[in-house]
Amino acid sequence: MSAIGLGQAALLGIVEGLTEFLPVSSTGHLKLVEGLMNIPVDDDAVVGFTAVIQVGAIAAVFVYFFRDIARFVTAWVRGLADRRERDAHDYKFTWWVIYSTIPIVVVGLAAKPLIDGPLGSLWVVAFSLIVGSGVMWAAEQMARFKRGEDQVTVKDAMIVGCSQILALLFPGFSRSGATISTALVRDLDRMAATRLSFFLGLPALTGAGLYELKDATSGGVSASALAVGTLVSFVVAYASIAWLLKFVARHSFNSFVVYRIVVGVVIIGLLATNVVDA
Repeated sequence: MSAIGLGQAALLGIVEGLTEFLPVSSTGHLKLVEGLMNIPVDDDAVVGFTAVIQVGAIAAVFVYFFRDIARFVTAWVRGLADRRERDAHDYKFTWWVIYSTIPIVVVGLAAKPLIDGPLGSLWVVAFSLIVGSGVMWAAEQMARFKRGEDQVTVKDAMIVGCSQILALLFPGFSRSGATISTALVRDLDRMAATRLSFFLGLPALTGAGLYELKDATSGGVSASALAVGTLVSFVVAYASIAWLLKFVARHSFNSFVVYRIVVGVVIIGLLATNVVDA
């Protein structure tokens, strides 16, 4: 019997698609919803399921930003073949994305027992949501919005890429929240910060989903539930990406700060009253 039913898979796909790229923590929301549905969140198959449906959301990024990604890959291939093409910003940027992924891969593999164990607690999620909100608010105050995407440097990419480790170790902090906040502190404008967050997340999130595939398909979760969750995640994430890019063009991230604090307090209340297990 599957640990996750089709209806549950669809709901989790919606949650994943809505929250993966918004700075509100998809991991935190998924753990909360799984807890409310009495899904065993510490089951390897369930952990694998939540990682794999991320691939649906990541696929939405590949489709939405297809022209940009094709441009990066083309520039990278040209640079590999012709030394004269290596001064192109797109060629360099592609390498920067690769370089910036290495730290999170190393930390992720080394700290996996902690991430899947004590750091996966809903208590950690709740306090990470609240603390991360403070970081996001501070980043908004410090930001100067001086530079656009074409002015991103290797230092920007490495620092912003390494900030993903915060979300890896402290689910609830939010990968997009950490990367966007760090990019804002680096004086990138909101659109450049958001797009950089998308591109830097592609290798790590895709790799995580493929790595966990073995657990998700080990028999604990049915193939149909996995397919439904991934497909729903893709559709909802595509719409979420389009909305977020329009939103950041005119608004600050302060509304997300308030929302995160409310969710964090709600989770603490649910834990304190034993409505959900940590």
